[in-house]
Amino acid sequence: MSESTSTATTSASSSAEDNARKVQQYKDNLISRAETLIVKEFPERIVRLNALLETPQFSERSFTDVYQDDRVKIDFLLPNMNETNGLLTNTNTNCFLQELNIPVPEPIVLDGEGHAKRPRLNSNTPTSPIDGNGTKVHALPSGRVECNKPISELVCIVKPIIRSLVEDSNLLKMWISFMIPKIEDGNNFGVSIQEDTLAEIQSVETEAAAFFDQISRYFVSRAKVVSKVAKYPHIDDYRRAVAELDEKEFLSLWLVLSEIRNRYCSLHDIVIKNMEKLKKPRSSNADSLY
Repeated sequence: MSESTSTATTSASSSAEDNARKVQQYKDNLISRAETLIVKEFPERIVRLNALLETPQFSERSFTDVYQDDRVKIDFLLPNMNETNGLLTNTNTNCFLQELNIPVPEPIVLDGEGHAKRPRLNSNTPTSPIDGNGTKVHALPSGRVECNKPISELVCIVKPIIRSLVEDSNLLKMWISFMIPKIEDGNNFGVSIQEDTLAEIQSVETEAAAFFDQISRYFVSRAKVVSKVAKYPHIDDYRRAVAELDEKEFLSLWLVLSEIRNRYCSLHDIVIKNMEKLKKPRSSNADSLY
């Protein structure tokens, strides 16, 4: 009985030591990875983001390039945009224009004279095709309504970059957390620098995660407005609302990419400037000062 107990104790102790060794190895690898990320990879990503922001997809594209419906461009924009009044600042003849794929039906002609007063409808009375409830849409005659292709292309470019920022900020957050020393009295100036840097990194991580939610909300909002276009095809305001959403998302994606570049720059700057204090918040000869 005593031998079996001793064997179990030895096995548990060996397992605990093995787990502690693996945890320490994980910490060492994470610290090494984070230092490489800051010193080498962050500058590379900043350069790549600057180059991406200068590409025609982000720097030379006008709002007209992201419109999906030709009707919006012709009816709303061209009468107010020309070279003489200075409103037309950038046009691209190779813009990606798509049909919204929701046709405007022909006006309904009523046989005979209409009613002087609108008849009252009950639950058993079929809805009139011209009542205020809009057109019942069971299927679109021209097929499905696709997503805005130019916006979708930009989303495919931006989303992996957002994910990289989330992962990088999470790695840096753990790196600084591992380097924070145990709580002691006095000489905590370096620790305060670590805590301030950690708070900045956490805010970057939170902001980057919110960028994903912003993209999801765009598609949900656009789907609701497009469904309104299908239900009320004669109302051009809904078609214009789709174009306005696309404009807003195009500007938002450009802003997201710019903010990611700025965040990489700020994180790289603050960490490089305070690298010594981040790695060694308390000097070895601090005790000799007292």
